[in-house]
Amino acid sequence: MLIVMTPDATEADIRRVTETIESIGYKAHAMPGASRTAIGITGNDGPVDPSPFQELHGVLECVRVTKPYKLVGRDLKHDKSVIRAGAAEIGGVEPAMIAGVCAVESHEQTMLTAEVVAAAGCKWFRGGAFKPRTSPYAFQGLAEEGLKILAEVRDTYGLRIVTEAVDEPSLDLVERYADVIQIGTRNAQNFQLLKRAGQARKPVLLKRGMSSTLEEFLLAAEYVMSEGNYEVILCERGIRTFSSHTRFTPDLSVIPAVHSLSHLPIIYDPSHSTGKRDMVVAMARAAVAAGADGLLVDIHPYPERALCDGPQALLFDMFRELVDEMRGINEVIKRHRA
Repeated sequence: MLIVMTPDATEADIRRVTETIESIGYKAHAMPGASRTAIGITGNDGPVDPSPFQELHGVLECVRVTKPYKLVGRDLKHDKSVIRAGAAEIGGVEPAMIAGVCAVESHEQTMLTAEVVAAAGCKWFRGGAFKPRTSPYAFQGLAEEGLKILAEVRDTYGLRIVTEAVDEPSLDLVERYADVIQIGTRNAQNFQLLKRAGQARKPVLLKRGMSSTLEEFLLAAEYVMSEGNYEVILCERGIRTFSSHTRFTPDLSVIPAVHSLSHLPIIYDPSHSTGKRDMVVAMARAAVAAGADGLLVDIHPYPERALCDGPQALLFDMFRELVDEMRGINEVIKRHRA
């Protein structure tokens, strides 16, 4: 159930409703919007009796939720969520470019890349310190040493850091060093890890599972939000199909689908979905045109020597051109909307 407050409801009114929900044994999730606040109720096994709330001051209506997700949907929050870390944001007017190295391999490689990202006017940097690899013999990342290098990137260039946690101990470290906690495709249905991410007080970037339906994708986000962390960024990174011309099949139709069902921002990862450098830019352009709130892109100073996913990493000049093209496409979209 959702409890919709009147536009003039006070903080005391919202607090009274929240306390009433908790006194019954449920969990309250207050989500402020541009014109009103909605309060979601979770923890109930069946329908919630609206009578304890209907006469409370500031309550406009009680709405039954029929979808399996309660917190990610537009029923709870009609306005689009914007996720911020300092001056950087995802979900605003401009698409965000989150660029960097697939894996932090060395101080030199990471700092060279960060310099290029910052010079292009971008505000986000991605880099993997923990790498869940298909082969146990592949490079697994530098762990905390890699996180320290990423923290130096933030201190030196002012870029906000996005990096992946692969289990609960690594999430503890990522929460300490990074600005956004990434949950990768292999953990998209690791429900205990999703719950732990929901207890963190840092935004969570959630990648779509490689075989997840749209509903499963949204319910994975619901796991995070149900623990009280409402700052979730969705990321489409391709799904597994019969096609072999890309690593995974990009599903760009999920971008407008998410926008119609959810208030959460959604970005696109053209690097890991295609796995091929010559396809990354084309799919990135298409995603921005489809309304993606940002891109998650791999670049590398010398991809032929990369320890992880070198064939998909953009060269520096290709990256600079993509940033300019992304901004140009967004200007066309803004004029069309206007």
